[in-house]
Parts: sequence; structure tokens; C-alpha cells
Amino acid sequence: MSARGGRARKARPVLHQRRTTLLHAGWVVLGCAAVLCVIGLHCIELARGGAAGGQGTGLAATTMRQAAFGGLGLLAALAVSLPHYRVLIPLRWLILAGVVGLLVFVLVPVVPDSLVTPRNGARRWINLGPVDFQPSELAKIAYVIATAAYLRYRSNYRTLAGLIPPGIIAFVPMGLILVEPDLGTALLFIPALVAMLVAAGARLAHLIGAASLGLVFAAGVIAVSLVFAQRGEYPVLRAYQVDRIRAVVDRARGEQGHDEGRGFQGLQAMTLIGAGGVDGHPTARSAALVKYSSLPEGHNDMIFAVVVNRFGMVGAAGVIGLYLAMFGASMLVAAACKDPFGRLLVVGLASMTFTQVVINIGMNVGLLPITGMTLPFVSYGGSSLVAGFIGVGLICSVAMRRPPYLWRHSFEYDPRDDDEG
Repeated sequence: MSARGGRARKARPVLHQRRTTLLHAGWVVLGCAAVLCVIGLHCIELARGGAAGGQGTGLAATTMRQAAFGGLGLLAALAVSLPHYRVLIPLRWLILAGVVGLLVFVLVPVVPDSLVTPRNGARRWINLGPVDFQPSELAKIAYVIATAAYLRYRSNYRTLAGLIPPGIIAFVPMGLILVEPDLGTALLFIPALVAMLVAAGARLAHLIGAASLGLVFAAGVIAVSLVFAQRGEYPVLRAYQVDRIRAVVDRARGEQGHDEGRGFQGLQAMTLIGAGGVDGHPTARSAALVKYSSLPEGHNDMIFAVVVNRFGMVGAAGVIGLYLAMFGASMLVAAACKDPFGRLLVVGLASMTFTQVVINIGMNVGLLPITGMTLPFVSYGGSSLVAGFIGVGLICSVAMRRPPYLWRHSFEYDPRDDDEG
């Protein structure tokens, strides 16, 4: 397969019969997601039922809604796993265009608040009556599908110029999500792109160079924002985003003067984590601790703190182990798939989920700024939960399809082509 052209020669199967199997690693991914969802229901009840003083009087409404979303998510996973995943290839641009249209819709100022209700200055949700829909969650899946389809038979991304088209595909939904603003979700696109490029055989030197430039740019944006914030000006990042960054800086310096202000949420999360000890607390005691800690977004962004408080470090290790098992099983699915689209699809979805886990846990333990990032399958949120299960269903769809016999291995390049190019 030549790396000099923009489009490499397609690897076609010798035999065209399709093979399926029910014995695959996708079951591990689905099982871990289901267990995490159950843990999330328990901890959401602690955070919402206990905070409302509803212990012993039935499940909180938030918990019941999350359970309903979990059931809907399982049905969605089943629905997307049954068709062959390759049916997405001809639909990729239509899917991406539809999602981008929804991202634009939530940003249009003339759209009435009854349809797009701003929350804390952010326009992210479309009101569907009994539930709210967050288009950015579907944008993550649509982006991975489009990028995987674009990269599947190309080799021009093994040059610096070839990295530009995949970057543009990422920038369009990422830029719209940043405007909402939703910095946390926007942060997930670049790691997923890098993971797919690595899996497709992009040259590491190019990726490292591009990543270094990105880090320098991000550091410059943060430094400039902090300088302007001292004068009360916010030309790039918003005031609350700068405050979250400054809270981490204050904590690193050992300054505690802002613990009742911008550092309150992070401090309360770390306090609950520390109070969990090794094996946590009984349900009633943990609910009381969560309630009287006044932890903001305890059922959502900061639910990892609730998990550790309830189950201790043992429970935290178990939750992290479930995520590692999900990621490892996903990589096994990708390794067993010889179809380039299927492999990149799994790598992109798994990398995006794992990055989200790392960021959420990092901000709960005080290592990263709070970005509004949810913990996949555990945090409250119907859109994120259903979208997460759709991703799991797509991974299972890839896992249960075996390539035809004598299918050529994907992404094989001759190093001499790179030297000549």
C-alpha cells in the first residue's frame, strides 16, 4: 500500500461471505457499562435523594429518570449493534451534517428559550418536553464515524499536510461546542483524533510536533487569560473558566484564601473523597455526609467524590478497574478487526470515553480544573448515558462481525515509501 498518494489502494476481501460470532470481547464492554450504570444509580440516589431528605421515602425523581435513560440506552445499544456497522459509511456525512445543524440551532439567538433554555449562560440543550437533549453528545459519535470513514483507505495523513483534513473535521463540531460554551466536551475531540491517527499509521514525529504546538498554544491562552483576568477582562476564556484554572493554581501553591469561593467545589469533592477512607461508609451515613457537604453537582460532574465516599478507595479502584477493562476489551476488539473502518471506529469511541474518565477523575481529586465533564455511565444525564450506550453498541457490532477469510490486514505501509516521499 503506497503512502505517496492521497488515497491508498483499497484492500478487498478474497471471499465475500460475512461471518458473525456471539463469543467476543464486546460483551465485556457492555457488561462493564451496565455495572457502572448501576453504581451510578446508587450514587445519584445518595446525592439527590439524601440532599432532598428523601431517604426511606422512595427513590428520588432524578434516580428514576436515570434508570429510565439506562433502559433506553440498552435498547439503543441493541438497535445499533444488530445492523452491520459498515452501513454507517455511506451515511457518515449526512449524520455529521445533521448533528452540526443541531449544534448551530442551539446557538441561534432568535430560537425561543422554550426550545433552547440557557443554563448558567450556556446554550447546550434542546427542550423536548419531558426531557432535554444535548446535541454535543451525539456530535462525539458522529465525529468518530466521519473521521474513521475518512481515514480508512487513505495514506496522506502520513505527511504533515495530510493531517489538515482530519483536523478540519474535528474543528467544526469542536468549535461550535466551544461557543456554547462546553469546554469539557470540546476537549475530547483531539485525543480521539490522535488515537485514530496512531491506529491508522500516522507518523509519530508529525503527531508529536502537532501536539507540542497545541500545548504551547493552550498554555499561551491560559497565561494571557490569567493576565487579563487580573484587570477584570476576559477576551478568550469566560470568567468562571478562569476561576476554575486559578483554583487549581491556588491549591498547588498551598493558598486557601479562595476555598469559600472559586475553590469551594473542588475542596468539597476532595474532602468527601478523603472522608471515604479505605472501605467507605454505610448508605445512610454517606448520604448524610454528601448532604451536609453541600457539594455542587454531586450527582453529575462530581459524582466520583460520592462514589469514593460511599465505597472508599476499594470502590474507587473497582470503578477504575471497570473502565480499564472496558478500554482493554475495546482494544482487543480493534486488534481483531481487519476492516480499517471498524478498527478506527472502536479506537475512536474507546479513546474518547477513556479521556473523559481521566479528565473527570482528575478534576475530582484536584489535579485538573473543573470543566463540567461527566463520568461516563455513572453521572446523571440522559443524553450522555444514551450516547454512551450507542457507542457500546457500535463496538459490539464490530466485535461480532468477523472479516471474510483472507482479508488483507489494514494499514500496511512500506517504510521506503515514507523515505521517498
